[in-house]
Amino acid sequence: MFRAALLALAILLTSNPGVFAQGRAPQTTPAAPGAPATPAPPGGNRILTVVNGDIVTQAEVRSRTRLFALNAGMSITPEAMLRLEPQVLRLLVDERLRIQETQRRQIQVSDNDIAEALTEIERRNQLPRGALTAQLRAAGIQPRVLFDQIRAQIGWGRLLRSLLGPQAEPQPNELAETIAAATARQGQVEFLLSEIFIPVDDPALEPEVRRFTDEVVGQLRRGLPFPVAATQFSQSQTALSGGDLGWTTERRLDPEVASLVNRMPPGAISNAIRVAGGFQIVAMRQRRESGRDAAGTQLSIRQLFVPFPGRLDPANPTDAQRAVVERANRIAQATRGCEALEAAGRGVHANDRPMDPGPVRLEGINPPQLRSLLASLAIGRASQPIISPDGVAVIMVCSREQREAVAMSTDQARQVLLGERVELLSRQLLRELRRRAVIEART
Repeated sequence: MFRAALLALAILLTSNPGVFAQGRAPQTTPAAPGAPATPAPPGGNRILTVVNGDIVTQAEVRSRTRLFALNAGMSITPEAMLRLEPQVLRLLVDERLRIQETQRRQIQVSDNDIAEALTEIERRNQLPRGALTAQLRAAGIQPRVLFDQIRAQIGWGRLLRSLLGPQAEPQPNELAETIAAATARQGQVEFLLSEIFIPVDDPALEPEVRRFTDEVVGQLRRGLPFPVAATQFSQSQTALSGGDLGWTTERRLDPEVASLVNRMPPGAISNAIRVAGGFQIVAMRQRRESGRDAAGTQLSIRQLFVPFPGRLDPANPTDAQRAVVERANRIAQATRGCEALEAAGRGVHANDRPMDPGPVRLEGINPPQLRSLLASLAIGRASQPIISPDGVAVIMVCSREQREAVAMSTDQARQVLLGERVELLSRQLLRELRRRAVIEART
């Protein structure tokens, strides 16, 4: 659940968490959500970069890198740390620039905003109140850094909306043109894509950025969830939704990307693609013919979750944890039908997780392995036990219903146009902030 809870940032904040303390953390007492982002570094924590007077320390870079590795399930080796740290440093520099600009323009993000964001993350992951910060502390991560990242993301989004202002609201003729274009594309191939965009601001750094991007591609192909990587590393506004590009056509893609996605099967992840301004990685989630096979599959499911007594160490499970797995396996083998699964779950199912999560759209489920499982599971038959650090889940599909796609609505057209405008403004503004910034690298 720890990784799932952090992954919910991408859904909530409409991209990728804080500091993993290596040894002693910069502060021994976790700060409140409103604490300043850059405390004075302790002895031995050297300054790597100064961004318009704000420092980025070695401990911050190492901590963010370690957290990403933990969140991604990567092995935290010195070699992996060294490969990731240069790009993490550049991301932290960009984060400083965003924070400085929101502060300069007096964009306010209150402690209540942060608290509400944390509550929403916990709600989406069926975690009790306060569980996320407790998990962070248990993993050696200072919650204040997660607070800082949430604050930066909320503030940047508010800044972009304020800069766009009322003139960004699409006009009736623009909405009509967008809906007409969507109607005209019926029968054309559409792609459901996710992206990671990593900029190249200095041509001299292109080989280094290419090596890092190739490292990310390798981790994605070894099972790293795409939304985690997008939230951590993508510099596109889609990072705020886990890299989700939604359904799109060739004409909305860079030519280099368009020529490749036509040849990609669902589930494939591209190599790094050189596009204007940097490198792009795309994941092909689905393809369809617009207006024909655009139907969605709605599921009714039940999920039984039996918690472990204590967090699981996969290399050294306790006898009590083995007993939980065996019990879940017996339930999965003996139970037929969703009512029977609900009955079997009484007294063992975790009370803070609903057995019935409500209607679920199959095409929107991530990771792909879970989507494939739910697509192939026979109605009324339980899955094999799914083991996580917190417990064991058994899932059952109660029904599948095909829903025909409907024509693009006015609200959907508005969201498409607003998304394009926000993305363009975000890239332009960050590029301008980098150009004006005084950034001093320390050796």
